[in-house]
Amino acid sequence: MTLEQLKYPIGKALIPENITKKNIEVWISDIERFPQEIEFLVKQLSEKQLDTPYRENGWTIRQVIHHCYDSHTNSYIRFKWTLTEDTPIIKAYFEDRWAEIFDSKSAPISLSLDGLKALHSKWVYLLKNIPEKDLEKSFIHPETKANVSLKENIGIYAWHCQHHYAHIEQLMIRKNWK
Repeated sequence: MTLEQLKYPIGKALIPENITKKNIEVWISDIERFPQEIEFLVKQLSEKQLDTPYRENGWTIRQVIHHCYDSHTNSYIRFKWTLTEDTPIIKAYFEDRWAEIFDSKSAPISLSLDGLKALHSKWVYLLKNIPEKDLEKSFIHPETKANVSLKENIGIYAWHCQHHYAHIEQLMIRKNWK
């Protein structure tokens, strides 16, 4: 596999220009299922396997799981800001630095798996009940200056779930752990 295939096993996020209700329903369903799917995928892995990088110079499975919790928590907060403020400039964070903090490198994955279950339950409840007109609201990313609508961000995070699931699954297949 090429480095690009290892980095983006399902490709980069492709959000359609015309986002339909069906797109949003499918994406919310992806977000809703993710905590259980990722937990089922990794539940039999040993500590040594959890500390295996999914690619050379990449994060370990443990770091990927903790990253998902950190990233999805940030996204949930961004939804709240966008629903309560007028086109807020969101707070970016250095995900690579967060992944190097000791909790991301050594904490039991159960902490983030349990956190993802609770967070996604609340997040999905919010997503399913946002009025359609409010899905047009957007935030500004301070680094890219992109104006991102809430409906686009739902698609981005559905992709994010699948993206990191594939990192772990592909490693497990390559290592014959699955």
